[in-house]
Amino acid sequence: MDSTSPTVPSSSPWLPFESRRRARDEKREAVLRAAVQLFLEQGYRRATLNEVAERLNITKPALYNYFRGKDEILFECWSMGAELVDGVITEINAGGGPGLAKLRKLVHAYAGLMATDFGASLVRFDLRDLAEKNAGLARTAKKRIDATFRKYIAAGIADGSIKRCDPKLAAFAIAGALNWIGHWYRRDGGLSPTAIADEFAVRLTEGLAASAGRDRTLKETPAAPQRRTPRRKTAANKTTGKKRPGGVSR
Repeated sequence: MDSTSPTVPSSSPWLPFESRRRARDEKREAVLRAAVQLFLEQGYRRATLNEVAERLNITKPALYNYFRGKDEILFECWSMGAELVDGVITEINAGGGPGLAKLRKLVHAYAGLMATDFGASLVRFDLRDLAEKNAGLARTAKKRIDATFRKYIAAGIADGSIKRCDPKLAAFAIAGALNWIGHWYRRDGGLSPTAIADEFAVRLTEGLAASAGRDRTLKETPAAPQRRTPRRKTAANKTTGKKRPGGVSR
């Protein structure tokens, strides 16, 4: 062994630098996950850092090892959602394909993300609760996402996979439907994020698809199965058959 090489005793209580950084990153992410759940459940203004600390079984001062304050935690939760969307867009752009295919992939991925805590933070949190600088960054990110929807629609019109339409209005309609998932989705509901994404990817793009593009592109992802609600029989059904409007039986 080289006598000049520094050695660390195996009994050292200090973790190597990379291990310390990884442990810190994991703890920081744990704070964000606990915080975003609490903010979504109670609302950002009602939730407190004491409650975040209680969920993590740590003290409130310990949170300041990772974040300077509640508003910074809020921005980081929002940023996590924005980074997930950016990652999806980067992957779609690298894959190529006609505009309709790109749009459909983005709708599918975005719908799935809206059913996650960090994804929902993009639409459930009020940007006015952020510091001015962070609010500006958030607004810029929102514009970038909207511009991507418009770009894919315009590209589809140019390559013939999407019918002629106003890309701005079409993007608004699609984004509005997708963003609302973040408000109504519940984990204990009957549909999984994947099922919702499958269904929205078809329903929000089939009206835009040119006939040739529709046949080729819409088959890539199957639609989610529809759940049928059993019909309840009334007393009239049981005795005399189906009930006509106005209470007259057949």
